[in-house]
Amino acid sequence: MTITFVSNYINHHQIPFCNAMYHILGADFHFVQTQPMAQERIQMGWSADTGSIPYVSLLYEDEAGCRDLIQNSDIVLLGWSGHEELDRMRLQTGKPTLRISERIYREGQWKAVSPKGLVAKYREHFRYRKKPVYLLCSGAYVASDFHLIHCYPGKMFRWGYFPETVHYRENEFRDMKTHSGTIDLAWAGRMITLKHPEYAIRLARTLKDAKFDFRLHMVGDGVMLNTLQQMARDEKVTDVVQFYGAMEPEKVRRVMEQAHIFLFTSNYLEGWGAVVNEAMNSGCAVVASGEAGAVPFLIRDGENGLVYHDGSYGEFEAKAVYLAGHPLERDRIGRKAYDTITMLWNAEHAADELLRFCRGILEDKDAVPAEEGPLSRAEVIAPPKAVRTMQEDNHLH
Repeated sequence: MTITFVSNYINHHQIPFCNAMYHILGADFHFVQTQPMAQERIQMGWSADTGSIPYVSLLYEDEAGCRDLIQNSDIVLLGWSGHEELDRMRLQTGKPTLRISERIYREGQWKAVSPKGLVAKYREHFRYRKKPVYLLCSGAYVASDFHLIHCYPGKMFRWGYFPETVHYRENEFRDMKTHSGTIDLAWAGRMITLKHPEYAIRLARTLKDAKFDFRLHMVGDGVMLNTLQQMARDEKVTDVVQFYGAMEPEKVRRVMEQAHIFLFTSNYLEGWGAVVNEAMNSGCAVVASGEAGAVPFLIRDGENGLVYHDGSYGEFEAKAVYLAGHPLERDRIGRKAYDTITMLWNAEHAADELLRFCRGILEDKDAVPAEEGPLSRAEVIAPPKAVRTMQEDNHLH
């Protein structure tokens, strides 16, 4: 069985899954990169040395070879490639294809009534609804978007991003967080409006007023950095808030490993949010916005994390303060979060499930879903009823 994954570029969020696939399939697994990585992403530490990865082929260096892989592989995973003609070439073969997608109506499902948009969606998706084409939903609200336009009926499955999973020995897990009484909280990401990093600074003021012994670690860069630093000065929390700026992914994980609580505050414009995977894997008790795509798939509220809704700062603050004041509950949730990633939502498990799923398609012409986690059925979950505007930020992508 030959499987080819097509996407714009490979990055550290995809490499663990691709490595797991290559470990199983060897030379029968390929990744076609369709364009060089954007400079912004390279500066964020996302770049990969494609020349050292044996399964990566570059469309812009070997177009004929890549087209052959896309057209003739037994299974193709189609991510966003920026080359609609390549997608169409594969889909018209009638061979099994798994499309991987985040939300298509992230800014508002009202866009589904656009005649121009509907024509495009018919061309890209609807006309293949009765073909062996399946949708892997990288986010909890993806199925709702596609259900709205009657695409992939009965063929939508849970998927996501699978950053590197670390398996800690018991003593490592126990000792990587301090037990001195000081609470470490962390926030990480691009400091832009849709990610609401200001929630973390407001929380610091609340925790300081309540006399908690804590430190807040703010990781990332972006257009809001100077504003947040001034906000920290205005709120008189500079003694308990540390700004790190942009950091390489490995260093971000070191910050997460020492954090007891991770704050994930993105709104509905966040398609997935891989920092949630990473923070859970690091044993953090995560307080997460339910508007982001990863959260309903990864977090069961009160069991392996805490979820707040509709961007409510008040609910966010209440849940974060609760965790700060309940160390045993914080530890229990952090352990459950770790188990969720190491046992279910990880690259190796996703690869195993994908291969099982694909064998079913090729051998029995039947796609059998998993019971839970990756490749389980994606329920149609209505997106949060937040205000749908595009006024928040000019740097959404």
